Amino acid sequence: MPCCPRSWQRLSDSEGEEPARERRAPRWHSPGSSWKNALGFWLLGLCNNFSYVVMLSAAHDILKHQRAPGNQSHVDPDPTPAPHNGSSRFDCNSVSTAAVLLADILPTLLIKVLAPFGLHLLPYSPRVLVSGVCAAGSFILVAFSQSVGTSLCGVVLASISSGLGEITFLSLTAFYPRAVISWWSSGTGGAGLLGALSYLGLTQAGLSPQQTLLSMLGIPALLLASYFLLLTSPAPHDPGGEEESETAAARQPLMSPETPRTQPDSAPSLSLQERWTVFQYLLPHILPLVLVYFAEYFINQGLFELLFFRNTSLSHAEQYRWYQMLYQAGVFASRSSLQCCHIRHTWALALLQCLNLAFLMADVWFSFLPSIYLVFLVVLYEGLLGGAAYVNTFHNIALKTSDEHREFAMATACISDTLGISLSGALALPLHDFLCHLS
Repeated sequence: MPCCPRSWQRLSDSEGEEPARERRAPRWHSPGSSWKNALGFWLLGLCNNFSYVVMLSAAHDILKHQRAPGNQSHVDPDPTPAPHNGSSRFDCNSVSTAAVLLADILPTLLIKVLAPFGLHLLPYSPRVLVSGVCAAGSFILVAFSQSVGTSLCGVVLASISSGLGEITFLSLTAFYPRAVISWWSSGTGGAGLLGALSYLGLTQAGLSPQQTLLSMLGIPALLLASYFLLLTSPAPHDPGGEEESETAAARQPLMSPETPRTQPDSAPSLSLQERWTVFQYLLPHILPLVLVYFAEYFINQGLFELLFFRNTSLSHAEQYRWYQMLYQAGVFASRSSLQCCHIRHTWALALLQCLNLAFLMADVWFSFLPSIYLVFLVVLYEGLLGGAAYVNTFHNIALKTSDEHREFAMATACISDTLGISLSGALALPLHDFLCHLS
């Protein structure tokens, strides 16, 4: 394949003209391309997850909209709490914020489930264009919506953008050094922090949710610019280019040597049997991440709204936004920590996250925490665990996967967080209804 500028943009997973040795993840071939690719993947991670995060941060406002029909700004920045059930000890929306979570994640789940069977037939550039257009459409549709249903359609567009982008860019890392995974993960963490903080800050400054969403339309444009203008074409593979810091154990292949393999010219050349074998070897990495994301999003969209403290100057909507912002701050810190701390046994993170869920569930039920600031600390810790699980899972997969399987493995493993989030949203809805009807 010619290595002319941006020639990789037309790269399709179905192209199999290169020998196997040239399909291996190449090293950066110059200082200039090094910083461009690092910055490019960081910005792609930032822009790809931004709309997804903003929709979750706006979930409380989106659902409050049904209490103020005809208000294009959805709700005043500091709404007066008005519980739909006066007999409940919780200040509840009539619909759980988990409804927004499901609209924000189910399209992503569908994309990721179907992607290994046919998405590789579509070149990378059209995928990125669709992702950028959907992100812009989500901001516009939610901003001008006058009903909860229309707002949820906008949330679905954000989900399509984020899901399609994640599977596209994680697959793309197979053509670059493994270090770009760390930059991508850090960027996605930055999206969480910047998305939640910008929504919180702009609404606190007096902007309506509508004005806040419209001010974010530059993010999809930055996504397209980062992909088409910033990333460099992959360099030819250097046979001696394995990262020297990897230990022999880290280089151990994910699949056992005796596993039958086809010629690894391209991802579509993998047989169904081989894909199933790779998936089985991915399960020890996938299952802990599913559990981590199930626990943390059950907290975020099932319990955040119910962790309402009346003995504080913050309104209910403001408390929800602060929870989201602190969670995303923890995610950003831990997703950027790979160079400092590498965790091989991610099951430990899954266990700790489940303990967080049990602790906060107990507080919702018994209300034993005296101050919202204690919840702030737990939420920050929750974000640290979630971000660490994400970046270490994909780093471990990249280290243990052979070059011919890496593109398929990365695309397949990214279903982990989406599946966990979907399960948590489905269970958070009935929990919300049950608790909100308690006297």
